Amino acid sequence: MSDVSDVVLYAPPKIQRIFSVFSLQIILTPVMTKTASSNSLAAFPKNFWTAISMEFFERGSYYGVMSVLSVYLVLSKNEGGLGFSKESVGVIKSTITPLLYFLPILSGAIGDRFGYRKVLFFAFFTMSLGYWFAGFSTTYVTVFSSLILVALGAGFFKPMISGTIARVTNESNSTQGFGIFYWSINLGAFLFPLILVPYLKSISYNYIFFMAAIGTGWLLILNYFVFKEPTGKRVAKPLGQVFAEMVTVLRDFRFILMIVIYSGFWIMYFQVYDSVLWYLNEKVDMTGFNNLINGILSVVIDHPSWKFDAEHVTVMNAGAIIVLQLLVSSLVRKTKALPTMIFGISLGSIGMGMLAISPSGWIFLASMFIFTLGEMIAHPKFLAYVGLIAPQDKKALYQGWSFMYGVIGSGVGGVLGAALYVHFVEKTNQPSLLWLTFSMIGVFTIIGLLLFNRFLAPKN
Repeated sequence: MSDVSDVVLYAPPKIQRIFSVFSLQIILTPVMTKTASSNSLAAFPKNFWTAISMEFFERGSYYGVMSVLSVYLVLSKNEGGLGFSKESVGVIKSTITPLLYFLPILSGAIGDRFGYRKVLFFAFFTMSLGYWFAGFSTTYVTVFSSLILVALGAGFFKPMISGTIARVTNESNSTQGFGIFYWSINLGAFLFPLILVPYLKSISYNYIFFMAAIGTGWLLILNYFVFKEPTGKRVAKPLGQVFAEMVTVLRDFRFILMIVIYSGFWIMYFQVYDSVLWYLNEKVDMTGFNNLINGILSVVIDHPSWKFDAEHVTVMNAGAIIVLQLLVSSLVRKTKALPTMIFGISLGSIGMGMLAISPSGWIFLASMFIFTLGEMIAHPKFLAYVGLIAPQDKKALYQGWSFMYGVIGSGVGGVLGAALYVHFVEKTNQPSLLWLTFSMIGVFTIIGLLLFNRFLAPKN
């Protein structure tokens, strides 16, 4: 998932450098190697495992909801949904997701000034309240308002956990600690949509929101009784300084242009949580794959009736990262950042374009896998590239503001995806043109990066 950004944005400078040079390989290896003994795990303090638990439940709750949210909002009321138009859902997604990417830049400074526990209380209360209200909401205004509460809470939550891990680890175990943190994100995003979401939505979609409300609400108890305010020196930046630093970054034309160009890939990426799910639900025939899985399950279960549904797209993404990111990172560890980014975006564009071939379930699965593979190649190298082009004394600052790609990509992607889906799929019945359009956005992103590499990229 794109939340790998959390590992870098709020990690200490040394971890940022490790990530930039070695991508995910160095971070993840200690988690997977046999040398990571029980004694080394025991060296982490209780506050570390408390933070990891918070991350697992919060991300599991979030991705559990997001794996089906766009489908739920547009399904007719007879099908258990709310019957909103796709354009109106696009507006919701183009509001709440950019908030998630922008707020941590400010909330990190707030946490350093007022304390992590206080900010976590606010975050868990706000998120849980938002999910709870969303479960009961049936009108556009109330759903929108509830989801803004969720985004507000999640935006304040993100830097508190990664900041805690940075402060409770040291030179000897910080790399392993952030590796465990990264895996907790993807494990939550894998297990909740795989296990809880299908069961809950068989009762009612509302129960998925209630699950998320409980999954984040109980963390208030954990925060009160178990979590301790991290010790160590905190640099409490005034918000005025945060905004002043923002202006400094915005003056770097080369950096901002690169972010804008790279955002094209994320316009494609955010379709995975919107238009791709609508297409799966309305057009794709997964019969062949469902029959294969049910044939395997029939060995141990009588008359299985499993079927691939919207939430399994998120499961595929998280599962592929859990299984393959180590291998992918090792293969591209020594390659140049910008050409590797271009290669990864090329795979993503091919994956998106493959959806134009036919509504076959097998093609859908292959396209999603290829797109995820492209993400695994491109995004860590993007983070590494930011580390290379940022001024030596402002690397952490640039790493933070580099995540404006998410603000732009999700802000444009939500509205654009909904509008194009309605036009090409519902009005003109030409879904192939929808996916070719998004694939071409990837192609233009590649062209932009090639031109950037030719004329503006720093020469090594």
